[in-house]
This record gives sequence, structure tokens and C-alpha cells, in this order.
Amino acid sequence: MGEIRQPIKKHSIAKKNKIIKDGFKLMCDKGYHNVSSVDIAREAGVSTGIIYQYFKDKRSIFIEGAHLYASKIMFPMLNVLEKEKISNDNLKEMIGKMIEESIKGHKRNKKAHGELLSMSQLDEEVAKILKNNEIMVTNKVVNILSANGFSNDNLKEKVHLTINMIDLLTHEIVYHKHSNFDYSVMTSNVIDLIMHLLSRNILSNN
Repeated sequence: MGEIRQPIKKHSIAKKNKIIKDGFKLMCDKGYHNVSSVDIAREAGVSTGIIYQYFKDKRSIFIEGAHLYASKIMFPMLNVLEKEKISNDNLKEMIGKMIEESIKGHKRNKKAHGELLSMSQLDEEVAKILKNNEIMVTNKVVNILSANGFSNDNLKEKVHLTINMIDLLTHEIVYHKHSNFDYSVMTSNVIDLIMHLLSRNILSNN
């Protein structure tokens, strides 16, 4: 096997990105262990030789896809917070929108999320990607809230709890689907808990 190439030309970069996108989707749809490099090459419309020019193996493709997925898809709730100024008056509405976006994002990418969680139990690097992304999102939300007048009184810890509560609720609604739970009540309870955590951290002059 030759040395792994880093593409420089635009069409080569586009080809590599297509392999990542198509290969990652294929592995998520069919399961990582059910897909070979030959399958990925066929899906991306390239030769197997091209695959090995840019990647060591299919795991390398999955890792690249995991980075892309985690940074751009898993936390659409950030888009909600970046759209408008947040205050104590609209905090409850913002939390509701964050939950809605989280649910939509997980529904759109159900198979990818499931395979990532599964692989995170087997591959330390995948687990690290998810963990680092969770910390990155926590820090971004803290920065957004701080810029909107929230105090720093244990704000990072409270934001981290907030993100995990939204994620837990999302998993319950999208994946678990227990018929004996009223998810509108559960959502309302989660919003109330987050309000209790965050609204007390708003500065008095906001």
C-alpha cells in the first residue's frame, strides 16, 4: 500500500469529500461491519485504488465522517441560540426551539446517530470525537449565553446538564418511543428544569 495522499487540487478534494460522505452514509445505513472498502468505492463511483490513495482503510473514512457528522449535524440547537438575543423573557421559548431542532436533527440522521453510538462503544477514537464535540457545544452555548447577559455562576456545569437533558429527551422521543409516557408532559418538565437551572443565572441588569 502506498503513501496516503492529501489532495490539493479542487477536483481531488471534492472526490475525497464524496468518498467520506458516501462511505460514511453507507456504513451507517448498512452497519460498519457489513460494508467493505469495495462497497464504498462502488457507492462513491471510484476505484478501490482511489480509496487507498486517500485513506488507510474504511475505519479512516468512518472517523472522517464522524467528525463531519458531529460538528455539523448532531447539535442544530446552536443555530437557535445564534439567531436572536436571549433574555429571561424568551428563554423558555428558546429552550423549546432547541428541543424541537434536536428532535428534527436526530430524526433526519437516525441511522448515523445509532451507528456512531454503537461504534463509540468499540472504538476509542469515535468515543473521543463524540465527547470532544459535546464539550465544544457546551463551551459555545456558554459563550452565547454569557454574551447575552448570563452570569458565570457555575454556568458551564448547568449548560452541560441542559445539553444532556435535551439529548436524553430527544433519545426518548425518537428512539425509545414508550407508549405509556406522555411526551408533551415530559418535554414541559424538561423545559421547567432547564429554566430553573438557567434563569437564575441571568444578570439583574438584563
